[in-house]
Amino acid sequence: MAKDLFHPLTEQIDLSAVLEALSDPIRRDVVQHLMKVGEDSCGATSAFSGLPKTNLTYHLAKLREAGVTRARIDGAKRMISVRFDDLEARFPGLLPAILGPKS
Repeated sequence: MAKDLFHPLTEQIDLSAVLEALSDPIRRDVVQHLMKVGEDSCGATSAFSGLPKTNLTYHLAKLREAGVTRARIDGAKRMISVRFDDLEARFPGLLPAILGPKS
């Protein structure tokens, strides 16, 4: 059985944690990719970024723990998506200001 993953509630998302998570160019690239495709599996995202699995796991955890992304279990896969609506509710305009307009 997969272990439950921590996702902060919308009101628990901290601005400094979001900014720290998005300060890394690899994580920004992952978020931009996810914003374009909507949702992607960890495996497909690793093909996009060209990172070793351990590095990708680290970056995805940083994004999830900061409240930038959400991971859901779908069979043997973890599907990752950007929590755009939650971030927009908490910090209006933040993601578009950092990444550009939502595609």
